[in-house]
Amino acid sequence: MFAVPLMLIPFILYNLTMFGLLGDGGVGALENQVFSLSMMSGATWTMSLGDLLLVVGLIVLFLEILKSTRRSAASITDHLLSMVMFIVFLVEFLLVPSAANHVFFILMIVCLIDVLAGFVISIRSAGRDVSIGL
Repeated sequence: MFAVPLMLIPFILYNLTMFGLLGDGGVGALENQVFSLSMMSGATWTMSLGDLLLVVGLIVLFLEILKSTRRSAASITDHLLSMVMFIVFLVEFLLVPSAANHVFFILMIVCLIDVLAGFVISIRSAGRDVSIGL
């Protein structure tokens, strides 16, 4: 990837859901059942659209952490764009009424963890590259 923050994916999916392009729109669309499975215990496990967005966010977080382990000139740009993505999440959470719910908040925290993990991994790996010659 060319320094594109992958957290853009769940952000766009969430906003498409709120505008009604991935369901009936509004915060109630997050409760729409995507699928359900009958378990061996006899219980029924269901996954809502909001749950699916959180799973996508966690998968993207994993990929972002993998991206942060590479050493290249694009990694700094990637970290900065991830920080911008977190700021966009935060501004939308504070200013947009349909973003003031638990699904969006958890996606925002996932984005914050992405930013922090990216910087920490970069700093730790850069510290190991420093060698002192005598």
